[in-house]
Amino acid sequence: MPQENSAIGLSWAPKVPPLTNGTKNSSEKLPGQTKDSIWRSDNELVDGLYVPPADPRKLNKLLKKNVKDTAGGSWFDMPAPTITPELKKDLEILKLRSAIDPKRHFKRGEKSKALPKYFQVGTVIEPASEFFSGRLTKKERKATLADELLSDHTFTSYRKRKVQEIEEQRQPGGVDKWKIKGRQTWKRAKQRREKAGH
Repeated sequence: MPQENSAIGLSWAPKVPPLTNGTKNSSEKLPGQTKDSIWRSDNELVDGLYVPPADPRKLNKLLKKNVKDTAGGSWFDMPAPTITPELKKDLEILKLRSAIDPKRHFKRGEKSKALPKYFQVGTVIEPASEFFSGRLTKKERKATLADELLSDHTFTSYRKRKVQEIEEQRQPGGVDKWKIKGRQTWKRAKQRREKAGH
């Protein structure tokens, strides 16, 4: 069994792109030259190492950009979470919570239509005393708030009834044939009736 030479300590050598031998056409590649061997600027990663910019103004700007976005010290540095489509739906439902249940009345929220930037999502854990009264069963528990509402039968029946009421209110009243449709005015309708009578 051949014994391998073990190197003591660590060794590192940068990967430098090979120099061109005066070739005029840039599309020609030397043997061994890969896609990654393209010249990069100083502020990019080169072989996994980061070289910060030499200009202090650019460095300060970069540091400000990399500071984590939080709500501040008075809010215990609450971070701004990334908004996924599921979270966006849940936040929109919370804004419209007064329209969900007719029996509950909520304090009026913010007037702005924009979603909040800083928030946290938690899980409600019921005490043992609420085992039968204020608890969702395993079948009723869903991944998001929107899924829970869609699976709730009382909410769907209320929503259907309300939609039907709104459609009935917006439905045009009266008989369609007596309505004004462009050039067919009331006067023309009267003339048509007289012609039909003769």
